[in-house]
Amino acid sequence: MVFSATFILPLVWSLAVGDGAHVSFFTSAASCLMAGALLWALTRRYRRELEPRDGPLLVVLGWLVMAIAATVPLKLEIAGLSNTSAFFEAVAGLTTTGATVLTGLEHLPQSVNIWRHAMQWYGGMGIIVMAVAILPMLGVGGMQLFKAEMAGPMKESKLTPRITQTAKYLWLIYTALTLSCVLSLRFIAGQSWFDSVCHAFSALALGGFSNRDSSIGGFDSPVVELILVAFMLLAVMNFATHFRVFRARSVAPYLRDPEARAIFVLLLGSSVGLGLFLYLNGEYASLAESMRHALFNTVSIGTSTGYMGQDYSAWPVLAPMWLLFLACVGSSAGSTGGGIKMIRSLVLVRQAARELGRIVHPRAISPLTINGQIIETRIILSVLGFMLLWGATQIVITFALMATGLDFLTSFSTAIAMVNNVGPALGEFGPTSNYASLTVFQTWLLAFAMLAGRLELLTFFVVLTRAFWRR
Repeated sequence: MVFSATFILPLVWSLAVGDGAHVSFFTSAASCLMAGALLWALTRRYRRELEPRDGPLLVVLGWLVMAIAATVPLKLEIAGLSNTSAFFEAVAGLTTTGATVLTGLEHLPQSVNIWRHAMQWYGGMGIIVMAVAILPMLGVGGMQLFKAEMAGPMKESKLTPRITQTAKYLWLIYTALTLSCVLSLRFIAGQSWFDSVCHAFSALALGGFSNRDSSIGGFDSPVVELILVAFMLLAVMNFATHFRVFRARSVAPYLRDPEARAIFVLLLGSSVGLGLFLYLNGEYASLAESMRHALFNTVSIGTSTGYMGQDYSAWPVLAPMWLLFLACVGSSAGSTGGGIKMIRSLVLVRQAARELGRIVHPRAISPLTINGQIIETRIILSVLGFMLLWGATQIVITFALMATGLDFLTSFSTAIAMVNNVGPALGEFGPTSNYASLTVFQTWLLAFAMLAGRLELLTFFVVLTRAFWRR
């Protein structure tokens, strides 16, 4: 019932610009409201305390039901769009993956493009609230590691005593950053209100949708690219850190956040390295141009946003493969980004160093610490379990796609792009193409891969285990 209110924005936009799609959005809102009211009426007399196993089921079903509801205006307004393709587009939006099966985006009604980008914006905020307020209660997700990210008296795992209060503050920060991005694109870069709203929504959600087939490359504007780089870097940081900065009126929490430091060093260092690499390989005429394109595409793919500024698949093979690697590790827990999250990467690196040290000094006591905080063994094991599942999921999807006739590069890069919620892959589904050529089986497989990756894998796959359904 609450989700029905999300159709108001495109409905109002449609009425304002007169693109004729308002009836579809009104129908979608009414249908969603009535379906929710019916579910409430049928179940309101059943009351009991939620059990731990109810959490993952609520999360998975919630995202599935919202994705189904989000397909309604797409089906009504885009001629010839199948149910499968509409579901894929909705999941790509809500999971902030940014993969699309649509072409001719410039010719869609403005309100439909607003809806595509709004799905990403709503999904991005849902991800943050889920990561900060819900998954810690279920014992899964990167936010278990909040204690390790904070020093001294700031190591509390909760931002505020109540989930609703936490969500409210996160919404305010998210909305303020989005509004700042809209105004920057409009008045500094000179974009239209339509372009500014669309790209601000997808930039803060790290979603990568665009209202042009050529994505950001179609603007060919260094100013637009720099503004989006700045806001993508803000969005990839832990929103709990943004909250603490706001509460402390100081940038000190940014400096104490090990994820933020590691992400900035990795992304900006990679941008400089790839810029030099492209220039030395003669990809661009000047060093400045090489640095510009390296910076935008590194931040775009490394933050799992997926905007296309240049056809980086045509660069020397090291560059696109390195970008895919960055997409796996370049996001913070509690951000709108995908992948394994930087905090898990830090734990893995420290654990590897710890094991190497044990070989040399087998009797030494060397606890794993991040920012001076000891990481508990159960969290280390949880990270190792997550990584095993993360790798296995991509291997299975890669082989499943190859079994359907796709080549290895396309299959492997697509598995990475879907599970890590990046969007563009390499090969057949590279940055200058889309996913319109997928078969029905491939489309459903990748839709659930996006959903599994977005829900931190453990939350998604636990619902599929036999033990989950036993009394």
